[in-house]
Amino acid sequence: MIYPMFTMILLTFIIGFAAMRARVASVRMKQIKIGYYRLMQTEVTQNVPERVTITTRSFNNMFEIPVLFYVAGTISLALDHVTTFSLIIAWLFVLSRLFHTWIHLSYNNILHRMNAYWI
Repeated sequence: MIYPMFTMILLTFIIGFAAMRARVASVRMKQIKIGYYRLMQTEVTQNVPERVTITTRSFNNMFEIPVLFYVAGTISLALDHVTTFSLIIAWLFVLSRLFHTWIHLSYNNILHRMNAYWI
């Protein structure tokens, strides 16, 4: 159970790094004022680059449903009840999140992303 949980943590850091890179690039290219990141609120005249929005939302997603995965994994470890079935389910969840993230950060097809999310 440790390896699937570690993989999810690693994925979270990778997405966080991608979000940070998108934010820094948007400021350097003067697409957005640095003050936007204080409260994450735009002025009426300021548009947030799509890449910033997508990476930020993808990072935020990692603190929604995956939290339940961490709770279930921790309980499974604490109760010493890690079975082959629970490991298979854990890895399937991790793979679905990897697939969801890949869709979200690449071609971002809504229907494909929704299916990956519900898996």
